[in-house]
Formats: sequence, C-alpha cells, structure tokens
Amino acid sequence: MTTRELTYVKAFNEGMHQIMAEDPDVFLIGEDVAGYGGVFHMFDGLLAEFGERRVKDTPIAEQAIIGLGVGAAARGLRPVCDLMFMDFVGVAMDQIFNQAAKMKYMFGGAVSVPLTITTAGGAGMSAAAQHSQSLEAWLAHVPGLKVAMPASPYDAKGLIVGAIRDDNPTIVVLNKKMLGVKGEVPEELYAIPFGQANVVTEGDDVTVVAIGRMVVEARKAAEALDKQGVSVELIDPRSVQPLDTETIVASVKKTNRVLIVHEAVEFGGIGAEISSQIQEQAFDYLDAPVARLAAPFAPVPYAPVLENAYVPDAARIEAAVRRLLERR
Repeated sequence: MTTRELTYVKAFNEGMHQIMAEDPDVFLIGEDVAGYGGVFHMFDGLLAEFGERRVKDTPIAEQAIIGLGVGAAARGLRPVCDLMFMDFVGVAMDQIFNQAAKMKYMFGGAVSVPLTITTAGGAGMSAAAQHSQSLEAWLAHVPGLKVAMPASPYDAKGLIVGAIRDDNPTIVVLNKKMLGVKGEVPEELYAIPFGQANVVTEGDDVTVVAIGRMVVEARKAAEALDKQGVSVELIDPRSVQPLDTETIVASVKKTNRVLIVHEAVEFGGIGAEISSQIQEQAFDYLDAPVARLAAPFAPVPYAPVLENAYVPDAARIEAAVRRLLERR
C-alpha cells in the first residue's frame, strides 16, 4: 500500500469518504455533521461529495438520532450516527443498550443491526465534567455492542471502516486531544477488525497495556525507559469489546509484569477487567501483582492545572513502571 502522513482526524475523514463511495447503503446523520462537517470537522466534505440524501443534520435530539439509526440498520442500511461528545451517549442509552445491542438476540438472529455510532471522548481540552468523560467500560459491559478506541491515524481510518462493514452495532470513540496527531496512513481503503490488538513496541521487562490516547503517553514513557535499560512491550488493544486477551496474556507470560493504563476513572474501569483476565490465565507467570494507572474517582476538572493532574501522562507511567519493577 502507498502510505503518507495524515492527521488523526484527516485519516478518519478519509475512511468515511472511501467507505461511503464503496457502499451506497452507508449514510451519516448527527448534529452539525453536514454543513459544518462535525464539531471536530471529522466529516468535512461529505455533504459536497454525497449530497444531503446521505449526509443530514439533525436536531439536538440524541434519542431520535440513535432511534432512526437502529430502525434504518434493521431494514438493511448502514447508518453512521454521530453523538459529538461521548458524554451524550447517556441521553440515548435506552436506544443503545436496549434496542441496538439486543435486537438481533430478541429476534433470534433474523435481524441484524449494522449501526455505527461515532463520538469523541477523553479529557485534556478543558471541556469540563460533562464533555470530557471516558465511558468505555460502561459501553463494553453491554452484550451486543462492539467498542473501539483508535490510538493512531492508521487505526482511526481502519477502525471506522471495520466498524461500518460490521453487521453488529459498533461504537468508535475518537480522542479529542489526538485530532492533530500525525502518522502514516495508506491511501487505499482498508479495515481493521475489532478484537485485534496492536503490539506497538516489543520488549522483555514489562508489559504496558494502554487504552486510547494513553498509548501515545505510554510510548513516550517506553522511549524514556529504553534509554535507561528498561525494555517495555506496549500493547494497544484497539477495541475494548471484543478484547484481544490472547495477545495481552502472551505478552505477560513473556515479561512477567504488567501495568494497565487508561484515562477513565480507575474504579470499575476496563483495567479491572483486563487485570482479572490476566490473573485467571497467567497468574503463575506474574512476578508482581498487576498494576493499574488511571484517573481518580472524581469528575473531570475544568481548570487546566487540575485536569493535567487528573489524567495520567508519560512521567507518571514511567514512574509506575519503575515501582512495578521494584516489587517482588
């Protein structure tokens, strides 16, 4: 494939353009997705290319957006419904967890719901407590939903294409603070299947499992630790539902120590589930307890200085790895 550098948001946008050109059953609805191109310009140019029949602005009505998407998907189309901020899934949660997630099961497999929900999560932009949350553990807990969190431009394009092609309801959570991050992205259309982790860096001393934007911070920490003689194997699950436990466990069996990092609150976070699966499948390989690094159990602060203290960063990941290596 021919690759070149794109930003995270441009890679996602290219994936949307290419999959909509490939499949006429794909359409997009949401608040400000047409004329404005989305609150973060994720959908720029789609209205001009595909017209208002396939790219439509909606009222501020999240329940209606997802309800329309569920019905259209059940009738054979492939809707992409944008909810702007991840925090807004709460407004449409009945449609998401009672309708989209369960319809295939309730009808004995006779109906598929190839619905894709796009949204933006994470802190770091002083958007305050109602526009900065990371709720992936909440969504991943619902049987029938698939949840991906791309951590690179390459994944942003590949995961949105994989989501739209999937015959099940999928949620793609972009990270607001990563929109301008650059990386190599193939020009051609490609899909990344959910449930396929990425081994970002290989190492021997410790495994770090990082979720979403924490992959970027963990990579900085891994580079700093490498200069100090510590070899880090960095795993990006890409999707938290389904979760590629096999790749994570194989890494832990090699390194014997593991740190899990996410920016959602620690209590009840996806890190707890990953930790449980590791101890169930690789307990005898552990030289130290599974460690977690996450946000404190509090709403996301508005003030930048407090928000910076709230979200894990490279320095704290590096320190957590050092503490882990000292444990016996």
